[in-house]
Amino acid sequence: MKKAIVIKITGQVQGVGFRWSAKNKADDLKIFGYAKNEPGGRVLIEVEGETTAVDKFVDWCKNGPDSAQVEQLDIENTEPKGHRSFEIVLN
Repeated sequence: MKKAIVIKITGQVQGVGFRWSAKNKADDLKIFGYAKNEPGGRVLIEVEGETTAVDKFVDWCKNGPDSAQVEQLDIENTEPKGHRSFEIVLN
C-alpha cells in the first residue's frame, strides 16, 4: 500500500543537518520525495512510499538527528507525485 504525506517540522531544525539526515533515513527506507527549509525556521518534507516505511519515517522525524530539537510535527495526506528519489532542496 502506498502513502504520500507532507510533514512540517517546527523547532530547532534548521542548521542542524535535519534535511541531510532525513535523506539518509528516506534512502534507508526506500521512500522518495524532498526536504527543504522554509522561512521562519521550519523544515518541510514531502514523502511517498510504502505505508509502513512512511510511518517509520514519521517516527524518526519526531526526534530527527541528535542536534535537532523537534517541537511540533504537522502532517497532511497528499497525492503521490511519482518521486523517484529523495532530494534536498537548497534555498
